[in-house]
Amino acid sequence: MKLKNYAEGRWQEHKGEGFAQYNAINGDLISTASSEGLDYEAMADYARRIGGKALRAMTFYERGFMLKKLALHLNEIKKKYYAVSYLSGATKNDSWVDIDGGIGTLFAYASLRRQLGNQRFYVDGDTAKISTNGTFVGQHIMSPKQGVVVHINAFNFPIWGMLEKLSANLLAGVPTIVKPSEITSYLTQAMVEDIISSGIIPEGAIQLDCGKGHGILDSLTSQDLVTFTGSATTGRMLKSMPHIIENAIPFNMESDSLNAAILGEDAAPGTPTFDIFIKEVRREMTTKAGQKCTAIRRIMVPEKYLADVQTALGKSLGQTTVGDPAKEGVRMGAIVNRAQVDIVRSRVLEMAKKTPIVVGDLDNFEVQGADKSKGAFLAPILMLNEDPINILESHEIECFGPVSTLMPYKDLDQAIELSKMGKGSLVSTIATDDVHIATEYAIEASAYHGRILVLNEASAPESTGHGSPMPQLNHGGPGRAGGGEELGGLGSVKHYLQRTALQGHPTMLTEITQRYQYGGAYKEKDVHPFRKYFEDIEIGDTVITAKHTVTTTDIVNFANVSGDNFYAHMDETSLEGTTFEGRVAHGYFVLSKAAGLFVDAKKGPVLLNYGLDECRFTKPVYPGSTIGVRFTCKEKINQEKKSEDDVAKGIVKFLVDIYDETGDTVALATILTMVKKRNQEDEL
Repeated sequence: MKLKNYAEGRWQEHKGEGFAQYNAINGDLISTASSEGLDYEAMADYARRIGGKALRAMTFYERGFMLKKLALHLNEIKKKYYAVSYLSGATKNDSWVDIDGGIGTLFAYASLRRQLGNQRFYVDGDTAKISTNGTFVGQHIMSPKQGVVVHINAFNFPIWGMLEKLSANLLAGVPTIVKPSEITSYLTQAMVEDIISSGIIPEGAIQLDCGKGHGILDSLTSQDLVTFTGSATTGRMLKSMPHIIENAIPFNMESDSLNAAILGEDAAPGTPTFDIFIKEVRREMTTKAGQKCTAIRRIMVPEKYLADVQTALGKSLGQTTVGDPAKEGVRMGAIVNRAQVDIVRSRVLEMAKKTPIVVGDLDNFEVQGADKSKGAFLAPILMLNEDPINILESHEIECFGPVSTLMPYKDLDQAIELSKMGKGSLVSTIATDDVHIATEYAIEASAYHGRILVLNEASAPESTGHGSPMPQLNHGGPGRAGGGEELGGLGSVKHYLQRTALQGHPTMLTEITQRYQYGGAYKEKDVHPFRKYFEDIEIGDTVITAKHTVTTTDIVNFANVSGDNFYAHMDETSLEGTTFEGRVAHGYFVLSKAAGLFVDAKKGPVLLNYGLDECRFTKPVYPGSTIGVRFTCKEKINQEKKSEDDVAKGIVKFLVDIYDETGDTVALATILTMVKKRNQEDEL
């Protein structure tokens, strides 16, 4: 079967013989993949003109809701991908990480829509006041790049590898050309076919090249982007292409690294943390048959525990059943194909010249439910480097399979130094209950690792593990790991956006950003904002309230109600050496009284007070001071209905500017209200 590519809005059968894709279990031909016949310049142009325009016409909120619908759709049909995933040698648990993990990432990025807002650009950070009287201010906005991103992905996670990147660029509003590894692109293609047929994603937002992709970067321009996941050698070669450098094309690189796991000196044999460490190392060596960019490649233990760790790991790895992942009891499947087996074997043999194999065998092992001579099988291999400071191969050679090297360290400083000798990794784990050990490792080693897991009995029950990147947190690392960040919540979305500084009068910037800029014009109207439905409220809608003169009785009564008898409010004799000139009103009384001034009490579209974002008390309020409030709509956040019976609503942020008789602001706060929509059929 010839895998079809999806380009310029249609499925196209590849030309030529193509790259042969084999079943990792029995060696049978699955399909062929090729890029021959694809016009990369036309594909990039199509993405920019059609896909980019369609995505940029949507708001961040709409794009996030699109991701949610796509995740729900794929979640309903996800079982079909498991059967295809088995062909790559993956067990059910391996496939769960790839398939369910990928769909879970879509859900995670969809949830960011509330933070990004219902606009076509993101308003980033606070307003910068750059003039004396506040009539000239600055505000950063971030808008979608007007190009295409090319995702070059690795063979080990054909679905998660695509969806982790796709989540961020689609939410950002940038179209993509997906280039999965030609080794396992048959699984990626199966999901892309369902994505396209769902009609959820705009035309041109995603295209697919299942082949080798030679020349795919040649026609990219300064508005385009590249993400790469794979070997460090290939990544550096692509990143240094002349036109990538000349056009300053952003190149996000995540490459395989020699990740480390360190056993703390306090985690002696027999302790729960020691047992957890052994279990975690075994899992990371055998999940996906060790074909993970985050897998543990170097195991560092106190030299006095070396023999105990070797024995415990040997026993644990010896219980790993290798074979057909569809068979009951099989714990580890196959390497993705026999060519990769040959590469892993050659690297193990090279390392074994100085670091012998102490657990496992390259040739003598059993395979359950499959023919070892036809499939791409390897047994778990543990090597030993007794002089890791001087024998450097363990810190330089990547065996992309179920292979790891055990090495001793003398003290914590040496353990940290050994972890750094990998020249930058995606993740490292420190297994310890000792706060000092964990702190020192975090401080001294963090510059060399994209993520650090502190593993012990307390964290283990809910830990996602050494090798599981989470969409909310950074996935990437320095040095050998490539220096990129594939995940990281808003951070990875911003990778696809252009930050621009807007400068002008607060009133103008309020209208452009749809976020009230302090000092901008107020929109005073006859109807109180609390009488308006969500759709009818405008940014800048303002109520200038009546005023109230604060009395000593107010302060005493509030102290009685709240129980707050702090000396500055209740004891004038204790104020010497403080900043206060006399008894001062409670800050929360001032805020509470402000609410009494700005609230419209009658039942209306406002459903409830949703909370307080920020609050600052900027000037003391003494008895005799007269306060008033400028109550202004600052920002609106859309929400969708959670069910058919749910009330259609949104969140409105109001700026509460409390001032005194001199005109000075005494307190600033942002309150959130939940407001009913007029149109109850509104899904978004």
